[in-house]
Amino acid sequence: MTATRADPTPKTLNSARRFWDYTTAPDGKRVLELRGPIAPESWFGDETTPAAFRDELFSGNGDIIVWINSPGGDVIAAAEIYSMLMDYPGHVTVKIDGLAASAASVIAMAGSEVLMSPVAMLMIHNPMTAAIGDSDEMLRAINMLAEVKESILNAYELRSHLTRTELSELMDAETWMDANKAIELGFADGLISPGSPFPAAQPDKPVAAMVFSRRAVTNSLLDAISQKQPEPDPPPTGRAVSDLLSALDSLKP
Repeated sequence: MTATRADPTPKTLNSARRFWDYTTAPDGKRVLELRGPIAPESWFGDETTPAAFRDELFSGNGDIIVWINSPGGDVIAAAEIYSMLMDYPGHVTVKIDGLAASAASVIAMAGSEVLMSPVAMLMIHNPMTAAIGDSDEMLRAINMLAEVKESILNAYELRSHLTRTELSELMDAETWMDANKAIELGFADGLISPGSPFPAAQPDKPVAAMVFSRRAVTNSLLDAISQKQPEPDPPPTGRAVSDLLSALDSLKP
């Protein structure tokens, strides 16, 4: 997820382009589909602002379903959407059908319940930014990122079964989780399955879960390289040059 330090003043917008959309389900329940990158209003002049998102969200009432398939984007825009959904008076069901990565994973944490497709993925990592300037400017960027990470940890801690230290380590490592691992760690509540969104736990039938850490893979590779010792040079074989010269001398008449 990206943390920006740009001017947050909204620009003139064109509603034809946006990273979310509303539809209505056959049962009358409102459905929000959040697809693609989450862009801040300060990057492009044709993106919908969080203020416009809020106006449409609160234009109706009742329960709502939020479908997410997004690689993430700007953490401030995601934080605003997270807060809107947390404040929404109706029941919010988040359904991750593809990917909820980076800032999109923060929005997913706002669900009253979070369901994932068996083939969906959830990814969390540290916030990042770009900074130009002297050492003081670099330090300000570092401090800003540290505070942004703390705010993200608040969302993960409220929903998951993990401590802030454990969550911080997962973010440091850039961690990818399949649906079963996300459920196990408390990021999600169950699988998306017709008629049974919350499968009953079966302790005698453990479910395989996958977690992938980019840092763990890198460290494992470095360990393997450091442990591999070079093969020693084989001992010399054959006869020494001096012996060959002596043998030749002995053949002289």
